[in-house]
Amino acid sequence: SSSFISHDQAQINLNREIPKFQSFEKTKELAKESWNNELSRIKVEPAIKDNFVNKNEYFAAHEIAKSNVIKFYSSFYRTLLFPREFHEYNANGEQIHYSPYNGKIETGPLYTDNGFWDTFRAVFPFYTLMYPEKLGEILQGIMVNPYKESGWLPEWSSPGHRDCMIGSNSASIIAEAYLKGITNFDIETAYQGIINSSKNEGPVSSVGRKGAKEYNSLGFIPYDTSINESVARTLEYAYNDYCIWKLAEKLGKPEDEIELFKNRSLNYKNVFDASTNFMRGKSSSGDFEDPFRADKWGGVFTEGSAWHYTWSVLHDPQGLINLMGGKDNYIKKMDAIFTTKPSSDYSYYGFKIHEILEMELAGMGQYAHGNQPIQHAIYLYNYAQQPWKTQEKVRYVMDNLYGSGADGYCGDEDNGQTSAWFVFSSLGFYPVAPVTGQYVIGSPLFEEVSIKLSNGKELKINAHKNSDKNIFINSFKFNQLESNNNWIDHSNLKEGGIIDFEMSRTPNLNWGANKNSVPYSMSKNQ
Repeated sequence: SSSFISHDQAQINLNREIPKFQSFEKTKELAKESWNNELSRIKVEPAIKDNFVNKNEYFAAHEIAKSNVIKFYSSFYRTLLFPREFHEYNANGEQIHYSPYNGKIETGPLYTDNGFWDTFRAVFPFYTLMYPEKLGEILQGIMVNPYKESGWLPEWSSPGHRDCMIGSNSASIIAEAYLKGITNFDIETAYQGIINSSKNEGPVSSVGRKGAKEYNSLGFIPYDTSINESVARTLEYAYNDYCIWKLAEKLGKPEDEIELFKNRSLNYKNVFDASTNFMRGKSSSGDFEDPFRADKWGGVFTEGSAWHYTWSVLHDPQGLINLMGGKDNYIKKMDAIFTTKPSSDYSYYGFKIHEILEMELAGMGQYAHGNQPIQHAIYLYNYAQQPWKTQEKVRYVMDNLYGSGADGYCGDEDNGQTSAWFVFSSLGFYPVAPVTGQYVIGSPLFEEVSIKLSNGKELKINAHKNSDKNIFINSFKFNQLESNNNWIDHSNLKEGGIIDFEMSRTPNLNWGANKNSVPYSMSKNQ
């Protein structure tokens, strides 16, 4: 047994986790039962049609069905692995932990092993839906207690502050949870931590906001400073500011504070270049970086290029559509992601990093599903009233970029994020901008899904006539009410109910394609 506190505590841990005289076989049985209980909270039935032309078609269909089930539960399993408990229980059953932040033994929970740059996108949204009560304890242990013990909110915890990745995405995770009704953590202390991070650089570059002074004064981070990955930071801070704005509203903070973050939410516009319709590095004097290559990785971006980060306007796709000169230009640029040769300028790194190689092997042009910045982009067709393109590409990714063997991931799995993308997408929806509370509809993978929610209610998802060919949505109902919205709200899902998709081999160009069908954007709903 082990402990981060003492030898005596290690013995307590052993006795608590594996009681005296419990055999290895019994321990293995209990572990299996524990995992089965969690994985059984979502039950999937693959889509297999009844009428087959021949035996080969029959066996092929069953192999696809089997593979999809393996992919789903493998992804579900990995989504649940992180963050890890770092706290222990003393002889009185109280939570205690060794703090890597101050070197002391503290009371209360502590969670670790998480990079929020990855997991704010889908992992934590999955927990808000499936484990809201547990998430409250996790937030106390992975956000609030580290802030109390170090003076900073973590951005990458492993187990102390790790100097890795960018952004201040703790704001997204805290705000999303609280706005979705999760209140069993110290929100006021968490909010103090958010405000502190928005104003200051931290003890390592991943904590606080590197370039905070420039961002807060100019509205963007210039590339001609010592601050690397300036455009990526600007874009992520803008989304984080949107999250702070909505949380500040909910908490009744002063009006000038609310307005400050509302205005900063639009800072993404400051690094958009209308002459190329790409996000682009900008100098302190306001000039765009020259020469410019859209396929240049790194530099002003993080593990990606302008092809990937141009779409990092999670809270305001309509604003991005407006910047690009309208819906047609936006769709044209979106289409080009998948039709442009997967070239890359990797001079910033000096060699092809694995993310570049994975993009080249994926066979989807400049789309790099093996890394996180662009994983949401497929769903952005819904905002431009062409949801059938989302449906087609989501299913292609699930079918071709995930596998049921040892090589089942097309790139970085990253604390469950690439797994959580698959779990959500296979259910038929995805949280593009988690704080808005909306899930954007894609293409469900299974014919039937049953989800046990923590409040005792059940969510059922039926995809009638679903198959590996019938990938398009013909109609959509929630609790028997037909809907033309190409999104669904968290407030509906958490109460349970029945979703009915009617699937088709050909796209229904009318479903979800009206201007009133699209999900929330800041520019549309000010």
